[in-house]
This record gives sequence, C-alpha cells and structure tokens, in this order.
Amino acid sequence: MSSPEISVLMPTYNYASYLPEAIASVLSQDFQDFELLIVDDASTDNTVEVVNPFCVRDARVRLTVNSANLGMVNNWNNCLKEARGKYIKYLFGDDKLSDPQALTKLITLLRNNPGATLAASARAILDEKSNMTGIWRPLPDGCHNGRKVISACLIENGNMVGEPSSVLFRKADVQRGFDPRFRQIVDIEMWFHLLEQGDLAYTREPLCAYRLHARQQSAVNDNEGVAWKEHLLFFSRYATKPGFSRQARFSALFALRRSRQKKPGPFHAELLDTEHRLASQLGGIWYALHWIWYRLTIPLRNLRRSMEKALIRARLSRRPGRKDITQP
Repeated sequence: MSSPEISVLMPTYNYASYLPEAIASVLSQDFQDFELLIVDDASTDNTVEVVNPFCVRDARVRLTVNSANLGMVNNWNNCLKEARGKYIKYLFGDDKLSDPQALTKLITLLRNNPGATLAASARAILDEKSNMTGIWRPLPDGCHNGRKVISACLIENGNMVGEPSSVLFRKADVQRGFDPRFRQIVDIEMWFHLLEQGDLAYTREPLCAYRLHARQQSAVNDNEGVAWKEHLLFFSRYATKPGFSRQARFSALFALRRSRQKKPGPFHAELLDTEHRLASQLGGIWYALHWIWYRLTIPLRNLRRSMEKALIRARLSRRPGRKDITQP
C-alpha cells in the first residue's frame, strides 16, 4: 500500500457530538491523497459508534482506540507514530476545516517555500453550536523568518502561529515528537522548535475553524492554574536565549512582574530566577525606555484591534445566522 501525501491526525476524547462535522470537513476536501487517522483516547461516550460508519464508507478513514487513556500529549504523539504520510495535518475532534481547499492551500504553501518548516492559516472561531463568532489572523500573508516569528510571539506574549488544527508540517521535521512535560504550551513549544530550523509560510485565509468550549483541554488547564505558570515559565526562559531583541526580553520581564503583582504570595523559584536573569540582561534603563514605549503604544494597538473587529463584524453581519462577537 502506497503512503498518502498527507496524514490528517485526529486525536479525540469524548467528542462524539463534534466528530461528524470534523470528519465531513476532511472528506469534502478537493485534495484527495490523504489518510484520516482518528485515535480515540479511551473515550467514555459513543465515539466508536459515531466513527465506524465513516470507516466503512471510506477506506482512507482509520480508527484506533487506545486500551487506556494516555492523556492529551501522549495521544498526539501516538497519532504521529501511526502516521504514514509525508505531511502532517492535525485536526482535533472538536474542530474542523472551514475551506474545502484547506489541504491544497496549506501543502502548496510548504511546497512553494522550501525553507519553511511550518505552514499555518488564520482560523475561524466557533462556539459549541458551530456558530462562527470571529476570526483570528495575527500575522500578514507571506513567508516569515522563523526566529522573527518567535520574537513576535515573545513580544506579544502569545501564540501567533495558531493551534495544531491550523498548521501543517513535514513528518521528517518532528521526529522527536511533542514534549510530554508540558500540558498547556505543548503546541507553541513545538512551533518554536520548528521555527528555529526554518520559516513560517502563512495565509490570512481562515482555512480551519477552532472551537471554544468549556470541555477543551486549554479551558481545563486554565481552571487548574496550569496555563499561566507554564506559559510564563516557557516564554520567559526562551527570552533569555541569545539573539532575541531587548523588546522581547522586556515583554517577558514585564509579564513576569505583572503576574507576580496579580498573584501575591510565594512565586515559583525558577520564575524568580528567570526574572532576575532577564533584568540583568536588559538593564534598568532599557526596561524603563521600553515601559514608556509600551504605555505610549497601547492606545494605538487598541485602536487597530477595534478597527479590525469592526471590519470583521461588518463581514459577519452580511452572512445570515452569524454572530458578531469577534477577536482578530
């Protein structure tokens, strides 16, 4: 059996209600040379009953059920291990592809930019009832230098690339797998790993749709207090590496100090150590100058975001049945 060009990997846990929409979005793609590997992490709902008819109707759809629950990151790596394709496209069981040419457009981005290790797109945001509530498109179109994208993430203190459902990459570039030491920032840790090796090819077309709901792992991590600590530690530690700008170091140091003010009491020892290292690398005068720059540019950034939201609301208002809550 010949290997498919793309492995679409769908790790899932108790997402039976969302799976038909996710699977249908893959099977409706104009790009046909793919396998759809669904790996169920020992769900307690009727996932198997929902997926089996798709496997019967289309030989490209395969279902694997873990004998015991492996957890999110280990299940991602289990998917990766079973993949037979040259290119990897994750699509979580509660997300979907929002464009029938999503696979074609993403693989074309990588093929046309051989120096890129990641292709990514803007993403539409869905609520639990599949209403589109906005579009996230934080980067301009084009091929972006990998280390500059990392710097932009550090400066914005966030994931400018996107969730796994919005990216495509070569299997050969991710042989080490996702790092199971992390629970929240496991995706951006992999993106940084790839972007240190190459560039990011990005399109502002929303080729995928990312669903926000209370049962997703990021919401669970947030409630358990895992998210902010992992995020702070990883981003601030990365900012201490050689080659990143003073602005990136300032953003990491500013986030650390603001978090310590908001969460009084004992602070993680490594975070304190990283804060001291950043302060030493940056120097007091540079921190003061960047703080002034940050405060002066906040109104301009807020104005730009408000204008982007207004444009998105205008577009959504022309589509029947769409909500108008947006976050570009």
